Amino acid sequence: MASEWSPGSSSRRTFIKQTTGLAGLTLAPMNQAEPSAPGPTLVQGATELSLRINGRVYSLRAEPRTTLLDALREYLHLTGTKKGCDHGQCGACTVHVDGERITSCLTLAIMQQGKQITTIEGLAKGDQLHPMQEAFLKHDGFQCGYCTPGQIMSAVACIREGHATSDDQCREWMSGNICRCGAYPNILAAIREVASSQ
Repeated sequence: MASEWSPGSSSRRTFIKQTTGLAGLTLAPMNQAEPSAPGPTLVQGATELSLRINGRVYSLRAEPRTTLLDALREYLHLTGTKKGCDHGQCGACTVHVDGERITSCLTLAIMQQGKQITTIEGLAKGDQLHPMQEAFLKHDGFQCGYCTPGQIMSAVACIREGHATSDDQCREWMSGNICRCGAYPNILAAIREVASSQ
């Protein structure tokens, strides 16, 4: 058992050593930096990036901390992907990276080099809309339209992932995409129609 400590009898450091069983150890002063192993090289300032988006390679110069969303909108002027909450909570910025849906506001552009990025602009083939885009038009799956690109990108991924086999399953797997206008029944109808046709 550690010896009894009373205020004023010793330093806080002595008290901690005694109560934690570290009495025989020497602790380094708190303000002294510990030697550490060399870390990874830090990239600072703007750097050259190369992103493959919708089958085309784009080159840009941006800070390493630039999000994929900001790279798309501010640097490459691909403004179909929307900035909603900028915290990964609303799904308006959903894109596909190597076939998987992600919120582009939560990933750095520099991390997506060498990957295939698909945005809402890349779904249609020329003048031919993607079946999901057609279904959203048919079922009025939007009102203000701000969340629609993210909803469509998530809906396409939801079907591809096999998560649109029932209304409840579809609601669950689309729950990361918020529609502030409340067009959920129409969005669900659009997704279920496309899912049933595949």
